[in-house]
Amino acid sequence: MASPTASRSNVTPYLIFLVFVATLGPLQFGFHLAELNAPQAVITCEKKSITSIDATAHLPQCIPMNASQFGLVSSIYTLGGFLGALLSGPLATKSGRRLTLRITTAFFVLGSIAEALSPNIATLSIGRFLSGIGAGASIVVGPIFVSEIAPPQSRGFFGAFTQVMTNVGILLTQTLGYFLSRDSLWRNILGVGAALGIAEFVGLLLVPESPVWLADHQHTNQALQVLQRIRGKEADIEEEVRAWKAALSAENGAGEEESLLSQQHTAPRSPPVTILTAVTDEKYRPAILAVVIVMLAQQFTGVNSIIMYSVSLLQSTLPTAAPLLAVLISVINLVVTLACSPLPDKIGRKRCLLLSIIGMGSGSVLLAIGISVGQKVVSALASLFFVSSFAVGLGPVPFILASELVGPEAVGATQSWALSANWIATFIVAQFFPILNEALGGGKIYWIFAALSALFGFLIYLRVPETQGKSSVDEVWGRTEERRID
Repeated sequence: MASPTASRSNVTPYLIFLVFVATLGPLQFGFHLAELNAPQAVITCEKKSITSIDATAHLPQCIPMNASQFGLVSSIYTLGGFLGALLSGPLATKSGRRLTLRITTAFFVLGSIAEALSPNIATLSIGRFLSGIGAGASIVVGPIFVSEIAPPQSRGFFGAFTQVMTNVGILLTQTLGYFLSRDSLWRNILGVGAALGIAEFVGLLLVPESPVWLADHQHTNQALQVLQRIRGKEADIEEEVRAWKAALSAENGAGEEESLLSQQHTAPRSPPVTILTAVTDEKYRPAILAVVIVMLAQQFTGVNSIIMYSVSLLQSTLPTAAPLLAVLISVINLVVTLACSPLPDKIGRKRCLLLSIIGMGSGSVLLAIGISVGQKVVSALASLFFVSSFAVGLGPVPFILASELVGPEAVGATQSWALSANWIATFIVAQFFPILNEALGGGKIYWIFAALSALFGFLIYLRVPETQGKSSVDEVWGRTEERRID
């Protein structure tokens, strides 16, 4: 096992650059997720000071929408995300991580342009759907790519940057919303997504294919060259190469004498695991169940009720401070995520998840009480504590698990199942939270989130294994001894 010192020495400026570019997709995921929160009243014509037509752009300054229509516009983003998540895993497995990430940028650019120039609900919805496809795909493939280029002993740390960049995107759009939620300036908020998509595409021109994917597809020499460049010219990559050899031998059924360093692989390569075969195979089914539980927990504990609707949710309790509180929530979310990013590698993935879900359940109780009795301070502090607890575990850890619970041949399929479940749950929360919150009133919906936190905490405790410090997938699932007997 590599020492911590050796692990840190493998963190090169080139690695940092690759992680940054690969996580620009998750940044846009967060950006589009929260882009309608602050300017909601302006976009839907609720503000009476808005005039009907912008003479310069020849576009409506606002698009009249009722609560149900706005809920549809918000949640259709998650349907695009579901489609992107479902299709991107197999594409990334077959055609590569880099190509798939490049394709996502086209959806971000086209979707953002349609949103920014939308004259009606239909065009705005189409733009949100296209942006959702890009987000769903990038949030599947980006974490896989990062996990495959990160030093083995720092995968938890670098894996957390998926959530860090998601929070950067949320903070960016909330900040823009605070300053530009007036007149037709809200269109500039939506248009920034196109600039981000172009920037990501340019960055991806300088990004190589994942060395793990190259090795898994028998491009041995190229894989070794890419890995050496990522780790640095003087870095010793022998241990990682041995790990690849073991993984490929297990996948292909090859003997121990086969070397990854040979010019060609003589063993036939197993076909990639598809979405359907993964869920029907007893070898992969426990991993899919584990990541689906964690992804459902991430959404059904209620974080997006704050990210997407905090301004309207807290408007009655904090009429003037709600937009500023949304920005502050985003700042706290980002800071805590950064501060806690080493935790998955230090105390374990599962412990982070349990600490996070306990905190969110407690925050839900405080929110329910604070909103119901009109306590401004309690409501504000509860919101901050709620989001901070999310950042400890349920934010970053789910994106790490898929690549640690299965071998490289099934990562794409597993991640697609995980993110598909996540997007469906996100759609349910986005579509029905405003309706249930209005029907129940007084913050009572957060009692439901508290109960769901308890339920998913119990399921995580039972079904999600610890992956920290485990050298192989077999060790994670306790299959090492079985192999030795065989």
